[in-house]
Amino acid sequence: MPLDSDVFEPLIETVRRFVDGRLIPCEDAVAEADEIPRSLIDEIRHLGLFGLSIPASFGGLGLTMEEEARVIFEVGRASPAFRSIFATNVGIGSQAIVMDGTPEQKDRYLPRLASGEVIGSFALTEPDSGSDAASITTSARRDGDGYVINGTKRYITNAPEAGVFTLMARTGAREDGADGVTAFLVDRDTPGLAVGKPDKKMGQRGAHTADVVFQDCRVPVSAIVGGVEGRGFKTAMKVLDKGRLHIAAACVGAAQRLLEESLAYAAERRQFGRPIADFQLIQAALADSRTEIYAARAMVLDAARRRDLGENVSADASCCKYFASEMVGRVADRAVQILGGAGYMAEYPVERFYRDVRLFRIYEGTSQIQQLVIARSLLREHRASAEARTS
Repeated sequence: MPLDSDVFEPLIETVRRFVDGRLIPCEDAVAEADEIPRSLIDEIRHLGLFGLSIPASFGGLGLTMEEEARVIFEVGRASPAFRSIFATNVGIGSQAIVMDGTPEQKDRYLPRLASGEVIGSFALTEPDSGSDAASITTSARRDGDGYVINGTKRYITNAPEAGVFTLMARTGAREDGADGVTAFLVDRDTPGLAVGKPDKKMGQRGAHTADVVFQDCRVPVSAIVGGVEGRGFKTAMKVLDKGRLHIAAACVGAAQRLLEESLAYAAERRQFGRPIADFQLIQAALADSRTEIYAARAMVLDAARRRDLGENVSADASCCKYFASEMVGRVADRAVQILGGAGYMAEYPVERFYRDVRLFRIYEGTSQIQQLVIARSLLREHRASAEARTS
């Protein structure tokens, strides 16, 4: 159920003020230290951002997908690190439990995820499997009243901070493919679980990823999400469908910030006796960015509303993630060009955003994976239509 407008609109306004007044002024310090201050994380917790998508019955805000997207449009205007610290709790770190968890799992984890007391993480990618998620090799071998897990996960968002991991591991034979993958909930302090050193990345400093290594890590049968073996891949795909809309919304927010920075600079920077904003080629670049942002925003809101109505928007979520992540890259490139030499300098936020937004085209499914998802959906629809016409 959507929130009443007299509740939701003040929330949006509060988030907007928080982004402008607290997050954006801290961007340089976070990038320099590669860490978000604990005091700022506490403020994010108190705003309820960790629990945006978790049902109110478990302490979250229980926002619809459309409402979540609108919040992320605002948060996305600040450095992506700020969104990243709570986004796993909103999406991939909680939604497997929300969608498929047992009542006991929901009671145990969701209130702490909603409050931000615990940070959730989603352990799917491996050194030799990323886009081909069905080929994971991390194993979960049944042993008496539990499972013994062995394997390594790579580039796991918020792993250094996480208190619980939604782990995808193989319980079936390799030839079973996706049907042999099971989702587990593994607490950080489980013996045999080790988190590696934070990765050194191109951008998004302050948002951390790391390897997660499982070596004879034993978990009880009750750790299986939903209590059912072999359902992990389906759970992962449902989680990623929602996550792709969230990432698309973050791309819209980042693109909006880049446009704001571009416009402000173009209005002030003077060449040949007048602001460069007066030049038609600069105006064309600004107009192209504004148009693409509008298109991406409209796509996200349309898909989000239809998801809230219960429609299957898997292909549409891929369309949104594909278009929005590529779009923000183009907007970032134009921003650097508009600022010229200043756009290449670290003292301007455009330089940092140019590096930060590059990741959006990779995680939660690369652009190429989104193309495959979209094309396969089209082909399924075509075949179904052709069979209906001939039957």
